[in-house]
Amino acid sequence: MATLYTQKDKNIRLTWVYLTGFLVFVIAIGWVFSQVLDNNAILYGAVVFSLAMNLISYWWSDKIVLAISEAKEVKRENAREIYNLVENLCIAGGLPTPKIYIIPDTAPNAFATGRDPEHAVVALTTGIIEKLDKQELEGVIAHELSHIGNRDILLSTVITVLVGFVALLSDWFLRWSFWGSKSDDNNRSGQLQFILMIVALVLAILAPIAATLMQLAISRKREFLADADGALLSRNPLALASALEKISADNEVLEVANKATANMYIINPLKGKRGKGMAKFFMTHPPVEERIKRLREMGK
Repeated sequence: MATLYTQKDKNIRLTWVYLTGFLVFVIAIGWVFSQVLDNNAILYGAVVFSLAMNLISYWWSDKIVLAISEAKEVKRENAREIYNLVENLCIAGGLPTPKIYIIPDTAPNAFATGRDPEHAVVALTTGIIEKLDKQELEGVIAHELSHIGNRDILLSTVITVLVGFVALLSDWFLRWSFWGSKSDDNNRSGQLQFILMIVALVLAILAPIAATLMQLAISRKREFLADADGALLSRNPLALASALEKISADNEVLEVANKATANMYIINPLKGKRGKGMAKFFMTHPPVEERIKRLREMGK
C-alpha cells in the first residue's frame, strides 16, 4: 500500500528529467526544422524558446493554470470553515497551509498546484463546496494535499504547460511548412532535403500526441496514489469514495476547464468521456468506478 510522500523524491527527479528532456527535444526539433526551411534563426529561436519555457514552467506554471481556471484567492475571513478543514489536515500531514482559491463555477471539482509545499495552492469550485458534506469535502481536500506532499503538483503543472507548448510548436511548423523550403539544391541534395522534410512533418504530427499520452499516463497513476494517501490522511476512505461518486455523477461541465488542464482536477471536468478500448489511452483519469472500489476496500 502506498504511504504519504513515498513518491516525493521520484516526482522531483521526474520534474527535472522532463524539463531537461523538453530542452533537448525542442532544440533537436529546431535543428531539423532549420535544415528543412534553410533558416538557422529557427535553431537559435528554439534554444531561446526552450530555455524560456523551462523557466516559465518552473516559476510561473501555477499562476498560468490559476489564470486559465479563473480562480480567485480567498482569505480566512471569507472562507473560515474551508480554512479550518485545510489547516487541520495540514497539521496531521506535517504540511504548511497552502493558499486557497475559489473557482466561481457550480460544477463540483478541485485541484492543487504550485512548485512546492511552501508555494502551494488548493483550488475548489463553488459547486464542490455547496454540493458535498463536510466529511466528503475533507476527503477531497486530503486528496489534494496528498498531491502537494507527493510533489505531484509541480510535475503535473509543468507537464501541462510544456505539453501545451509542444502542441503550439507543432502547429506553428505545420503552418510554416506550407510556405515551402528556400533551400538551394546546389548546396544540398534534393534527396536529403526530402528526407528531412518527412522527418520534420512526422515529428510535428507525433510530438504533441506522444507528449499528451505521457501527460495522461502520469495523471492516471498519480490519482490512484493521491486517493490512497488522501484516505490515510483523512482517515475516512469512504467519505472520499462518496465524494468521487457525487462529483462523477454531476452532469455539469466545468466551463473554465480545457484539455490542457483537465488532468489536474480530481475528476475529469470534461464530462461525457468514457474509456473503452483505445479510448482508455486518452483518459485523463483512471476509471472512477475503480477508484471508488479501491477506497471502499480500504474502508472495510
